[in-house]
Amino acid sequence: MGLLYDLSTKYKTLSIVGMAKNAGKTTALNYLIEEADDEGIRLGITSTGRDGETQDLVTGTEKPKVFLYEDTIVSVPTQLYDLADAGLEIIKKSEYRTSIGDLLLCRVADSGYVQIAGPVATVHTKKMCQEMFDMGCQLILIDGAIDRKSIASPETSDAIILSTGAVLSRNLKKVIEDTAHIVELYSLPELEACTARQLITEHMDEDKIMVIKKDRADILDLTTGLGSSRFIDEAIDDDTDYVYIPGAFTNSVIADINPAKLKRVNFVLKDPTKIFINQMDFGQLRKKKFKVSVMKNIEVAAVTVNPIAPSGYSFDHQVLRDAMQKALPDIPVIDVRI
Repeated sequence: MGLLYDLSTKYKTLSIVGMAKNAGKTTALNYLIEEADDEGIRLGITSTGRDGETQDLVTGTEKPKVFLYEDTIVSVPTQLYDLADAGLEIIKKSEYRTSIGDLLLCRVADSGYVQIAGPVATVHTKKMCQEMFDMGCQLILIDGAIDRKSIASPETSDAIILSTGAVLSRNLKKVIEDTAHIVELYSLPELEACTARQLITEHMDEDKIMVIKKDRADILDLTTGLGSSRFIDEAIDDDTDYVYIPGAFTNSVIADINPAKLKRVNFVLKDPTKIFINQMDFGQLRKKKFKVSVMKNIEVAAVTVNPIAPSGYSFDHQVLRDAMQKALPDIPVIDVRI
């Protein structure tokens, strides 16, 4: 039994997330699709945008096509339906629209290449996944075609498969460190069940910064921490236990906060995709006893590595895979080029 079979016993939906363009995300998708066919797992395939085209619409570089096997359920917009090399049987026209037509839910009648697309809104993706399950799918793969970071949101799927590789840097050590940093962020501890979690949950829809003091939440008239560091510092007093930041979390969010307060207060984020702090700066914050937790973290089910960069350089396949596995001992690491 292969990796996908093991994952299908744990998860129902998996998002494939690329750390950068050309990190091998589509290659990883094809690898998993082929393995599902070998294992007899009926797949549903959708996307957060468009994928499967032969050329990257942004960079102009050649892209691997998406090959789907018979009986797969896939979402395809009307304008891409006739471009499919595969034989597609339309099961139903969905209620979701895209810039390239209404989304159709199709069964692959004859194996072949397909350009896939799906809903952009997370809530619509979840509804479409349920429709696919109702049609008999055992596992759904969600391709993060447009925004390669937001698709990692824990609201989208049960877990993610993270695609990384040589495109990140010519320096192997940096590729390993940057990938391990993202996995570390995605694995941040969730805020335990407590009064603070209850208060944040009650007011989360207001999308405002909250300062939690004992059994109450002071809701600041701030929707973002960017440029608000001084105001957050003023709101933190000796009774403050937690600060909830609803949006992006960067160095500037905490730049003007007293170091003693930073050490004492626990910052809470909606999920790890909100953090935009590099590996070195985050490591320095950790050394200063900076504490951060999330309402929901992200489970990384596997990491795929691509040793070849589109600009022409590459790493040794085995060296890259072994180094990544050593850095991430608890997560399966797969070289999808072998």
